This record gives sequence, C-alpha cells and structure tokens, in this order.
Amino acid sequence: MRIDKYLSNLKYGSRTEIKKLIKDKKVIVNNEVIKNNDFKIDLKNDSVLIDGKVIPYFEELNLVLNKPSGYLSANKDNLHKTVIDLIDEPFNRYDLKISGRLDLDTEGLLVLTTSGEFAHEITSPNSNILKTYEVLLDKDCNDFTELEKGVIIKDGKGNEYLAKAIAISRLGFCKIKIVIDEGKFHQVKRMFEKIGYIVIGLKRVKIGNLELGDLKIGEYRIFKREELLWQIYYC
Repeated sequence: MRIDKYLSNLKYGSRTEIKKLIKDKKVIVNNEVIKNNDFKIDLKNDSVLIDGKVIPYFEELNLVLNKPSGYLSANKDNLHKTVIDLIDEPFNRYDLKISGRLDLDTEGLLVLTTSGEFAHEITSPNSNILKTYEVLLDKDCNDFTELEKGVIIKDGKGNEYLAKAIAISRLGFCKIKIVIDEGKFHQVKRMFEKIGYIVIGLKRVKIGNLELGDLKIGEYRIFKREELLWQIYYC
C-alpha cells in the first residue's frame, strides 16, 4: 500500500498534510526516511514511525472496554460523551464498530471491532451468543420462575417477543445475575419490569466466553475473537 494512503486511512491528515509530513522527513519506514508519497509499504512486515513514534498495523483490531455509566454507545454525539472518547492513540485512528450497545446508564463489557462481520456475528440472534449481566433491583427478588419460563415484552420497534432467562441466580440482597441469548432494546430492564421490579443498576460482565476480568471502569484491552467465540472455533 502507498504510504500516503496508509497514513490517510489512519487519519493522519489530508493529502496535503501527509505530503508535508513526508517533506519534513517525519515519516520513517524500516529506519529509512521516506521522501516520496507513493512509497509502497508491506503492512504486515514494515515498521512505520512518525515523529519517532511507532505506528502499529492491525489487520483486525478488537477491543474489550469496561464502559462507564454516562457514556453513549456511539462513535459521535453532540450531547453526550461517547465510548470512542475513551479510546487513546493509536487505536482511535481505526474505524471501530460498536457491537452489542449498552444504554447510557449501563456499565460493563462492550466490544469495539474493525470487523463488521465479527460485530454482526456477536449481535445476530442466529449466533445465540450468551450475554451475562449483574442487575441491581429496587427490592429483593427470590422467585425467578416467570423469567425462566419467559415473559412477553416489546422490542425497540414495539413488536412483542418472548424473552427468557437462560440462567438466573441471586448474588445478594437486591442483586441478581442473569444470562440471556439475545440482548434487544432495554431487554433486561423490561424483563424485570414485567414481573414488578425496577432495575436501578445494570452491568454486563460477559459475552460468550469473553469476560471483563480485572479491567477497571473506562479501561480496555486488545483481544482475539477466539476469546469470545471459543466454542464456535474449537468445538
């Protein structure tokens, strides 16, 4: 790939700005100062530096983020901070897609990926990938029979569907762990509202086999898709 196209893809500026970077001898490939915009690089093997900083190349970039409350699951927004605002250099230069969005006031595991195919695979109902949540309720709950059998609620378009808890257990006073295999619009909140409870705190802790682990609020790390889809790839 041409060096100017590569740097343009990573949002290092317009063609004019990138041309100036090269003219000012700020672009180095394999210890060689680059002088021409059309210099070809091997994405997988060449080492690219700008102003002495290494510019890593990811054929596919997958990030797991511990989303804080108050951040919108979106790339841009005029009213709220977004999860992309939490991503630092150089990862914020990639075109990250959000898979399995969380509500503004919901915390926990969020997947950001450059692969549209992977993002779709995670959220598609046909994949039946399990999502695990920790739920804080307005009052204590001991009877999960209705949620285990399934309750009729509405999705974001107002269409009714059967929502069922794949697994559910009590973690403590007013605190529940629930596993579902979909994750539609406000699904967990609406499931508990259906049986007379209000969700006052919600955190996703696991998708498939991918867990938050020791990630603190606002932190993220790179992961390989096999971590999330272990059963699909290895069983």
